[in-house]
Amino acid sequence: KMTQQMRDLQLAQARKPPGPSSPNAAKRLYRNLSGKFRVNYTSFDEGSLVGRGEKEKLRKSYLFQSNAALFEAVELQDLDRVQELLKQYSPEELDLNTPNSEGLLPLDIAIMTNNAPIARALLQAGAKESPHFVSLESRSLHLSTLVREAEQRVNELTAQVVNEAPNADCSEKEKQLKAWEWRFRLYKRMKAGFEHARVPDAPTNVHLSVASSSSVQVTFWEPLSVNSAVVTKYKVEWSCSPTFSPPLGEAVIDKLKNLHFTIQGLVSGTAYYVRVSAYNMKGWGPPQASVPPCAIPSNWREYDGRAPRRRGQAEALDHLLGQVKTVHQHCVCHEPCKNQPQSRKHSVSKSLKHLFHPGSKFLKTLKRGLYLTAIFYKDDNILVTHEDQIPVVEIDDTYSCLLMQDFLWFTKVSCMWDEILWLRQCVTVSQSSCSCILQTRFKMLLAISQMQGLLGIQDLGQVFFEPVKDKQGNILIVTLKEVKTNQTFESVRWVPICKLQTSRKSVSSPEEPTALDTLLISVQDKLVYHQRSSHALSPGLYLGYLKLCSAVDQIRVLVPEQLPNILCHVKIRSNPNISREEWEWLQKMASVEEPVPTEPEADTSHNPLFHELQVAIKELMTLVNIPLQEAKDFRLYSQEVLDFGDQVSFLLLLPPSDDVCTAPGQNNPYTPRSGFLTLPLQIFELGEQR
Repeated sequence: KMTQQMRDLQLAQARKPPGPSSPNAAKRLYRNLSGKFRVNYTSFDEGSLVGRGEKEKLRKSYLFQSNAALFEAVELQDLDRVQELLKQYSPEELDLNTPNSEGLLPLDIAIMTNNAPIARALLQAGAKESPHFVSLESRSLHLSTLVREAEQRVNELTAQVVNEAPNADCSEKEKQLKAWEWRFRLYKRMKAGFEHARVPDAPTNVHLSVASSSSVQVTFWEPLSVNSAVVTKYKVEWSCSPTFSPPLGEAVIDKLKNLHFTIQGLVSGTAYYVRVSAYNMKGWGPPQASVPPCAIPSNWREYDGRAPRRRGQAEALDHLLGQVKTVHQHCVCHEPCKNQPQSRKHSVSKSLKHLFHPGSKFLKTLKRGLYLTAIFYKDDNILVTHEDQIPVVEIDDTYSCLLMQDFLWFTKVSCMWDEILWLRQCVTVSQSSCSCILQTRFKMLLAISQMQGLLGIQDLGQVFFEPVKDKQGNILIVTLKEVKTNQTFESVRWVPICKLQTSRKSVSSPEEPTALDTLLISVQDKLVYHQRSSHALSPGLYLGYLKLCSAVDQIRVLVPEQLPNILCHVKIRSNPNISREEWEWLQKMASVEEPVPTEPEADTSHNPLFHELQVAIKELMTLVNIPLQEAKDFRLYSQEVLDFGDQVSFLLLLPPSDDVCTAPGQNNPYTPRSGFLTLPLQIFELGEQR
C-alpha cells in the first residue's frame, strides 16, 4: 500500500508546474502533495464541497495548510513555530491526532527524533502516538519500509537526473530529488533513534498521601533517565498486597502537565500499596514503589466522629429568614403608613422638588454629613455621573460621627442588597420609638434604595473596610463592584480612571482634602484591595497565624495585603487532607503541652507532617517578622482543622495566650514587615464568607 502511495505521489508531482528550487521549498512541495493521502482529508475531491460555500472552502484549505505547517515545524525541529501553531489553533483544527500519508503523527516524529521539548509541547496539547504501532515489531517494520522506499525513490530520481538532458522537466526532478534526499535522512534518523532507545527508568520521588476517607493521592517526578526516548505516559497501580498480587486496579496517565493521580472509591481503614511506572516507544519501564509504601484512607474527623462545623448552617439560616419573612408578610409595616414622621415628610418634599429639576439626583458636593458612594469599575474604567463625579447620595446631613456599630450593621446589610425594600418596611414600624440608632439605619436603607434606583441595579458590591473621612465632618461609606460584562446603567457613563483623576478640579487644599478628593486620590488602592479580597487560595493545607489587636470599639485582625480575606499564612503542602494518624499525633503533642516543633526529634523522623510543619513555621515566622526562638512558646490550635470547602484547609498557629490580642496602649515588640494591614474582625468574617 505504501509503495502504491509513493507511485501515485510520483505521478502527481510530475504533473506539477516548475516551482522554487530551494531544498526547503522542495520539501514543502512534497508535504503539500503528500497531504493528499492524509486520512479524512476532505479537499481531495472538489465535488465533495458542492453547496458549502466559498468561505467554508477557504477555511478548510487554511486549516489544512496549518496542519502541514505543524508537520513541517516538527520535522525541522522548530520549537518556536510549533508552540506558535499550538497556541493559534485548537487540536481539532490542527488535526493533531490524524496520521499523515506515512501513517505518522507529529508526536511520532518528535519522539523518534528524540526532540524532548517539542514532544512535551505536543503532549501538553493533547497529542497522541499513532495507533498503527501496536507492537515494537510493527513500529520497526514501518520505519524500515519508509527508509527503503525513500532510498528507492532517491535512486530512481538520481538516475533520471543523470541520464536526462538539461530541460524544464529535469529541473523539476532535481527539486524532487532534493526533497526525497531530505526525507530519506529524516527517516534514517528516526529509525536510528528507535533502535538506540531503551525503556525508561522508574519515576522518581513517588510520594503517597491520604487525600480523604475514601481516596489516596500519588505524586511523582519524571525518571532521571529516559534512555533516549521521551516518556509519553505513566501507569499507576494499587493493591492491598505489597507484592501486588492480586492487583486491585490501575490507571494510565497520558496528560502530563501535572504528574499526580488520586485513587478514588477506596475503603476507609484499609491499607493500600501503590507503584508507578513510565512508558516510552520501547515499552513500560520498571515500577517504583511509593514512599511511604502504603496509605490508609482516613480523615481527622474520624478521630472523634465530629461533624463538619458548617453542615446545614446555610440551609438553617435560609429557613430562619423565610420564617421571619412569613411573620412580617401581613405586618402593619407592609401597609401604607398615614402618619409619617417629620424625617419622612422632609424626604417626600425633597423628592417632589427633584421633579422640577431634570438634572442628576446624585450629589456634586458634600456638606457636613454621612454619605454613600458606589464605585463600579471595569478594567481601567469607572462609572461616573454626567457631571464626571463618582455617584454619591446622602444618608444623613445631620450625622457627623459614624459609630462603628452602625458601620458594621451596614456591612451586614450588604449581604442582602435584594432585600432592601423588605428591610425598610420592617424598620419603619419601629420609628415611633424615636430611636436615634433606628432612624440612622432607616436612612441608610433609604440611601441604598436611592442609589439602586438611580443606577438601575440592585447589587452595589462589597463595602470597603473603613469609611473615608475629612476634617469638615464628611463621612463616605464606599461600596466596590467589578463589572465583567457589558452591563448598562442609568444616569452614568464609563470614563478612564486616569482621566477622571487628572480632569477633576479639587475644591479643597492639599493639607485638608475633602472626603471626595481623598476617595479619588486613593481609588486605585481601593480597587486593588477589592480585587485581592476576592482571590481564592490554591488547593492545599496551610498554616495560618492568628494575631488580633483591640481598640475601644472594635477588634482588628492582622491580614496580608495580597489576600486580605485570609489570615497571614504559608502553604504546608498541596494535599488539604489531615489523616486520622496525623491528627492523633497533633493531639498527642497538645496533650503533653509540647511547644511548636522547630527542631527535629528522633521519634518524629518518619512523620512527613512534622517536617512539613517545621518548614512552614520557619517560613511563617520570617514572614511576620518574629524571631524563630519566640515560636517555641507558640501553640498549634488543636481543637479542629479549619476546612474551607473540600480543597483548602488551615492549621492555626497561636501566640501565647497573653499575646493573642494586643490591648490598647500595649506595644507589640515584633511589628510585621510591610505588606500587612489590620481589618475589623466583623469585616474580615464577611470577606471570608464571600
